[in-house]
Amino acid sequence: MGHHMLRAAALMAVAPAPAMAQAPSIADLQRQIDELKAVIAEMKAARTAVAAAPSPPVASPVAPAPTPAQVAQVSVPAPATPPKKEAWYDRLTLRGYTQLRFSEFLSGDRTAPAGVSRLRSVHDSGIGDGTNLTLRRVRLVLQGDISDDVSLYLQPDFATNVSNQTAGERREGFGQLRDAYVDAFLDDAHRFRLRFGQSKVPYGWENMQSSSNRLTLDRSDAINSAVPGERDLGIVAYYTPTRVDRVWKRLADDGQKLFGNYGAFALALYNGQGINRTETNDSLMTVAMATWPFELDALGDGFAGQVLEVGAAGLRNRINPELGSGGTSDVSFADERFGIHAILYPQPLGFQAEWNWGRGPEYDRAQGRIVTGPLNGGYVQSMLRLPGSKLMPYGRWQHYRGGWKALPDAPRLETDEFEIGLEWQPVPPLELTVAFARMHRLEADPDREGRAEGNLIRTQLQWNY
Repeated sequence: MGHHMLRAAALMAVAPAPAMAQAPSIADLQRQIDELKAVIAEMKAARTAVAAAPSPPVASPVAPAPTPAQVAQVSVPAPATPPKKEAWYDRLTLRGYTQLRFSEFLSGDRTAPAGVSRLRSVHDSGIGDGTNLTLRRVRLVLQGDISDDVSLYLQPDFATNVSNQTAGERREGFGQLRDAYVDAFLDDAHRFRLRFGQSKVPYGWENMQSSSNRLTLDRSDAINSAVPGERDLGIVAYYTPTRVDRVWKRLADDGQKLFGNYGAFALALYNGQGINRTETNDSLMTVAMATWPFELDALGDGFAGQVLEVGAAGLRNRINPELGSGGTSDVSFADERFGIHAILYPQPLGFQAEWNWGRGPEYDRAQGRIVTGPLNGGYVQSMLRLPGSKLMPYGRWQHYRGGWKALPDAPRLETDEFEIGLEWQPVPPLELTVAFARMHRLEADPDREGRAEGNLIRTQLQWNY
């Protein structure tokens, strides 16, 4: 800026003094004014440039201040947003399955005269005269944890029927409650729980196993006769040791058909009248069960990964059976059983067996009334599970002699049946089962006698969702 000031002084010095020279012309004055304006403008521009220029660096132990560009490049974290609190209904899941069946007689007693048994099953109304497609189960399951220590389970079935609509004609597709319970866990590891509500009775391994997971189409008469419908209203205490839970989890991850984690030990109290039935006496049904899986790896390489599960259960109850003439019996009958089970999980060949003994209500044709009668029966089953295969063949023989307390007048059953079948799962949501059954059965009707027999082809398509 100093050379601009010298220039301005020089311009002023070249102008002659009025006393020593001729007065300047107007043109000369105008030229000098214009030159002065240009110098002043240059001086202003130089001052602005100096003010905007950064200060030279100064040696100092303190780091230099960041430039505006550097400040702009520094990302400032946004203020933390508090996590949204999870609502209890966010933990619930909805799933289910449907089973479509078709059974066809190859030979046998599809029909019979009055008073003579026809070939029928207490488990499947599709085995009859003039029947075609039937829906065996249509289930929806709502379940989940409503807190860290409380979970719920709700399951209706939309494939039940109602009789006596028009001269005994059935109506299909009614909704009925199957499960409605809540679990309260009493420890942080969730090994010990109390279950309140309508739930499965811990008696019989296949009774506890879900029908969506069972290999055979129906449960056996002998084991299911203890708890037809598998459920009742009550309170259950379950305990599962860590070691047992680890084995069951490994089997489940391997795709084995388990009975579900209902506990290695169970102790329960129920009304005892049966699923969706009004309690008719003050007594309670008491049930106890124990089951334990043994890993067989120590027996050698041929048993690597294989598991043998064994257990037992007991049931004690008094029940007032429904009467064919209407209402329920005024007399409560003893209903007591003891059963054992054993399952060698297929890797690739497996075996499964259950048997029970006891006494319960049974219609006596000679006396024409319900009495307390002995009962016994069970089943033996084998199955093959090839690694990587979507096919699983099986064979089962079952036997039962005793009453069926869930039907009016508790009719007697005499069942001998052999069944071979094949389950095919082309994709995870679909399962197709085809079975051949050779049946010898006393029809569950006090007014009919004699055993019917026949050969059937039975099919079931199940889809899971």
